[in-house]
Amino acid sequence: MKVPERKYLPTLSELIDRLSIAQLKEVFITEHKEEYSQEISDIVHDIQLCLGESSAPVSAETIRAIVVLSQMNLHIWHNESNYRKGIGGGNDLELTHGLNGIRNTAKNKIQEAVGGRKDYKIDCLAAEFEDWEISWE
Repeated sequence: MKVPERKYLPTLSELIDRLSIAQLKEVFITEHKEEYSQEISDIVHDIQLCLGESSAPVSAETIRAIVVLSQMNLHIWHNESNYRKGIGGGNDLELTHGLNGIRNTAKNKIQEAVGGRKDYKIDCLAAEFEDWEISWE
């Protein structure tokens, strides 16, 4: 019996995004470090497979998009954590919403390099968060 092929696999950018988040969890949620370590190992394995399937080399622009993606995930992590704790001072959900837009743009930049699905819902930052705008070329 032939095993059916999956039709909707995570894209390379989605795997990199998940890797970034799992790495944050491994560091910040230490009581589940082993589980996150295994998840990281599995994701790294799948990223390597994706890279092996792609004929496009990883460029400096792709690496920058990965760095931006990781930074946005860290900022979102801290912002939401502080918001849940009731800590004020720039920690609000509008910022998280805007940072998610930057995050999605970074993921699309990765997908441009290797091909595949993109997320077309990219929200812009509110005027009060313009310092967060990324200077994509």
